[in-house]
Amino acid sequence: MRLKIFHATTYRYDPPATGVIQVLRMTPGSHDGQYVADWQIDASCDSRLDVHEDAFGNVTHVMTNGATSDLTITVEGLVETHDNGGVLRGTDERFPPSLFLRSTALTSANPPMESFVRHLRSEAEDDILGFLHTLMTQINEHMTFDEDPTHSGTSAAEAFALKRGVCQDYAHIFIACARIGAVPARFVSGHFLRSDGMIHQAAGHAWAEAYVPDLGWVGFDPANCICATDAHVRVAIGLDYLGAAPVRGTRYGGGTETLSVAVKVEQAGRPGQWQSQTQ
Repeated sequence: MRLKIFHATTYRYDPPATGVIQVLRMTPGSHDGQYVADWQIDASCDSRLDVHEDAFGNVTHVMTNGATSDLTITVEGLVETHDNGGVLRGTDERFPPSLFLRSTALTSANPPMESFVRHLRSEAEDDILGFLHTLMTQINEHMTFDEDPTHSGTSAAEAFALKRGVCQDYAHIFIACARIGAVPARFVSGHFLRSDGMIHQAAGHAWAEAYVPDLGWVGFDPANCICATDAHVRVAIGLDYLGAAPVRGTRYGGGTETLSVAVKVEQAGRPGQWQSQTQ
């Protein structure tokens, strides 16, 4: 599948900020199920962009610029994807899977979650893949998708108690529960081609990957109750959202800060039919 992606993040500062530093994890990499055919990143201000790879191998850009009242960071490109049944292959794995058993503030669990996992794990016994599929299904049934009650700092335990949240919350709950069940799991940020035909989205997408012995990393999307497919474009990974957030940074000076995000994901035509909007 050929997916055309546009993602714009706009910050406005009133009064203007005297300086801004942002770390951008908005550039996907290629692996066996994903080939980045074209990708561009741009900032509305005269900014410096230094490209690096972080500890997990994510492509990062460190952006610095001076005084500004508004800043828009735009990425767009074309990615060719293939459905590998959710199994991830061909990535640069820099750490052993056991690192992803480490809990964080956003993936901490509470007693109800621990009880929830013990029940599922006892039913699955030694079938790790079966446990993960059941976990994904049960989380999807437990939760209701709702943009209002949670935010980027909501923990898995808080969202689980609310029984409501967005894809980030579903992913955090899945990760926390998998780790309780002694299965390494990690957060994935990226994009998703919706099956309902809606190409304009309010934000990027998030899901999880869990490690299955003799199989490797497998993508699970509990918000949609499916394994990762060719409709998913994988951008960055981390122990939780903070390690894979598309934009994260700080500003100096300024007053009120407002943020708006615009995302567009659509299936592109045949090779040669797609042109970047910024060319």
